[in-house]
Amino acid sequence: MLNERYKGIAFEKRFLPRLTTEEVKELSKEDALIILPIGAIEQHGPHLPIYTDTLIGEGLLNQAFELLNEEDNIWVLPPLPYGKSTEHLGMPGTMTLSASTLQAVVTDIAKSVHASGFKRLLLFNTHGGNHDLLNMISREIRIETGMMVFRLNPGSSKTNDLITERERKFGIHGGDVETSMVLDFKNNWVHPDKSPTEFVTLPENTKHLYLKGTSYFAWVINDISTTGVAGDATQATIEKGMAINQYVSESIAEALREMRNFDIDMLTNKMVKQ
Repeated sequence: MLNERYKGIAFEKRFLPRLTTEEVKELSKEDALIILPIGAIEQHGPHLPIYTDTLIGEGLLNQAFELLNEEDNIWVLPPLPYGKSTEHLGMPGTMTLSASTLQAVVTDIAKSVHASGFKRLLLFNTHGGNHDLLNMISREIRIETGMMVFRLNPGSSKTNDLITERERKFGIHGGDVETSMVLDFKNNWVHPDKSPTEFVTLPENTKHLYLKGTSYFAWVINDISTTGVAGDATQATIEKGMAINQYVSESIAEALREMRNFDIDMLTNKMVKQ
């Protein structure tokens, strides 16, 4: 049934599109935070659904909203399931937007949020390939609309103890972490019997180049993997996914409250007082 998808506090209480135009008009705009989840539809190896990134975003927000109060005045928009997944283009099931298209779509949505009177927007991202572009877009939206614009890639340092050092360093796609998270959220969409293990092997003298971070090289998935996976999916468990999702959801809830209470105008006022 269609209504099975729209369960939980996030959809029943904090899903902005369930309101009427009059109800949106009456919302307090001064302290409201609007969340735009942005994911991807792309290959995640032979064992995970191509909806993995977007599914994880929806699941985390559902859990995070369980930790919020109604007076927090935080609202979520429908997720944008398509991202910039050009690094996976050509692999069956990958659906990607170009950088310019994603920028245009996110900017148009942001301008609509601003036109409705809201002053705070969060770009909630669960796909690594969107990261750099959304950082740039968020600043452009700030310049164009004057809104306070936030960016969040959900995570928690508490999850480090649940995975190996190798996974922390190289398990960036479809490995232990993502597979465990999806097992918790939608285990019947996972094929554990097809879970691969594949880590990129960098030259021994490599000291400054990584797959992500401050010093890295540009890559597409075929450069670093033959299975479409970077990590060890065979180590994934539902129990580990439950722990990871709980830790990350707690971190998200804390960040959402901080963003909702943040006032960027206070930064210059404090500087003047000094």
